[in-house]
Amino acid sequence: MPQYLAPGVYVEEIPGPRTIQGVSTSTAAFIGPSRFGPTSGRPELLTSYPDFVRIYGDAVDLEFEDNGRLPNYLALGVKGFFDEGGSSLYVMRTFAFTGDTPGDDHGFGGVPRDTGPGQLSVRARFPGQAGNLRVTLTLRVGNNALTAGPSLTRVREFDSVWAVGPTASGVFTVRRDPVTGAWTLAGGSFPLPLGEATAAYPITALVEVQHPTVDSQGLPAFGAPQVVGEFGFDPRAVGTGISTVLTANPLTRRSAITVPVALEGLDALAGTDTSADELPSAIALALFDRTILETSPAATTPLQRRQRVVTLTGGTDGNAPNVTRYDGDPAFEDYQNNATALPFNGLPAFESIDDISIVAAPGSSTGWAAGAGNPATARAISNSVINHCERMVYRVAALDTPPGFLPDEALDFRNQRSSTHAALYYPWITVSSPTDGTRVDVPPAAYLAGIWARSDNARGVIKAPANEVVRSALDFETRLNKAQQELLNPQGVNCLRFFPGSGFLAWGARTISDDPEWKYLSVRRYFNYLEKSIDEGTQWVVFEVNGPALWDAVRHTVEGFLFNQWKSGALLGAKPEQAYFVRCDATTMTADDLDNGRLICVIGVAAAKPAEFVIFRISQWTATQTA
Repeated sequence: MPQYLAPGVYVEEIPGPRTIQGVSTSTAAFIGPSRFGPTSGRPELLTSYPDFVRIYGDAVDLEFEDNGRLPNYLALGVKGFFDEGGSSLYVMRTFAFTGDTPGDDHGFGGVPRDTGPGQLSVRARFPGQAGNLRVTLTLRVGNNALTAGPSLTRVREFDSVWAVGPTASGVFTVRRDPVTGAWTLAGGSFPLPLGEATAAYPITALVEVQHPTVDSQGLPAFGAPQVVGEFGFDPRAVGTGISTVLTANPLTRRSAITVPVALEGLDALAGTDTSADELPSAIALALFDRTILETSPAATTPLQRRQRVVTLTGGTDGNAPNVTRYDGDPAFEDYQNNATALPFNGLPAFESIDDISIVAAPGSSTGWAAGAGNPATARAISNSVINHCERMVYRVAALDTPPGFLPDEALDFRNQRSSTHAALYYPWITVSSPTDGTRVDVPPAAYLAGIWARSDNARGVIKAPANEVVRSALDFETRLNKAQQELLNPQGVNCLRFFPGSGFLAWGARTISDDPEWKYLSVRRYFNYLEKSIDEGTQWVVFEVNGPALWDAVRHTVEGFLFNQWKSGALLGAKPEQAYFVRCDATTMTADDLDNGRLICVIGVAAAKPAEFVIFRISQWTATQTA
């Protein structure tokens, strides 16, 4: 209670009624192998397919060391998710090493690396065939910065310059006296007072990369050049030094996921008798030979004479991932070996992200084997995804059957597990490959996750995500008929059907639960929405005084939220009291509850269920004169 110790007017702010904000239900999380990208660390939020390509590579097929060539189902699924209407997605890459010991390649079998120019080597930051990059280093030379005086202009401290003296030339570091402000040239291979220099040209390195891909005929090719950045040579220039950005662990997370290459050998270069002022010269000479440095200031020097091109080789996609890669490995190691990022691998990496409500593992239903796949491994991975969703409470798994299954095989696959937090779809979808336009069969879970998000945004989570067009579909792997669906639908296998005039539709919206109370996917996801919204919207209650005033406030807060749900049509009942009830008073708590700090609020809702079976009963009626 506030204290009033002196006469006067006191103005106080009194909190108004608390409200509950509905949470998002359309944010998805995908896990699986990709061509490139980080294998540990907190997953990044993606809002488009180009975002995925920029970090994780394109949709060119994967080629596993142990299982051969397979479509890139994760990339195809991500594209399908956004094409079908999804807007927010987190991705976690799995990668299975081909060897168990770190060795020279830090546990990544066949990580691309090259001896590179000089004493430095260039390697891809992440494993994968997409790491067989073409790296172009271009020496950029500015105008002469030396002025009469002598002094320097258009330079900053720790810039590198190619300075020319009476008898020799070399790379020097620009330094400035903190007291007098005088510019000096430090380091280099020989002493050169500023007054003896005849020219000083600022130099930087422009780094560009080209990712390997395939052309429209499916033949190997390199993509368009992508600029990584323009860098100086002094590590003390924070954020702009080539050795601080092109390193295993850059200073920022953005650089860590968007800069695809790293330089190795810097420690050995700096470990000699090289001083801090001399190190930039050593780095520049290691990346560009002396001939390039000497001739580049001339305006007539062609671009090709100022470049070093390095093509990385030896990158592989590793082995096909098993269930361990999805469950997360406490002993995981990668090239970065960042102690704070390593625990974020596999499905546990999603646990720290609160917004996720849909989880899928595109391609895992193959068991990552060619042909008919490996149903045992597929089931194990599906179980891991389901277990993750059940543990996180407010998430639902989108699953699919292995490829090429007949209806009775799909039914057997579904009957191996019951869960209220998963939905299974059958059959696979035929889509157009974004790389070469060919037709490819893909697992439907990722595409249906996009349809879930589209339905949520258009109609709300209470609307069953069915009778929705599969926009990406050219066909289905199997065209089911009504009799086949009558076998599958009651058991919770959601069918994808083709209807003349309507096209390719999602024609089922059930969970794989044996509990009839939770058989509808929309009911499960709606209750997730209600529970999480109430959970997050009532966090203010914790540590408040547990008495009648608080009970009334909690009751009014929840009732206000549920009233809006009833008005939107999500709850049944002609009147609010028929749609829901909220009790939070002395009847819901015992003295023991109060003594142990427990506030118990009992809520009941009558959620609307989907009209799965629409029945019109028609009979003949004899007309009368009064009709």
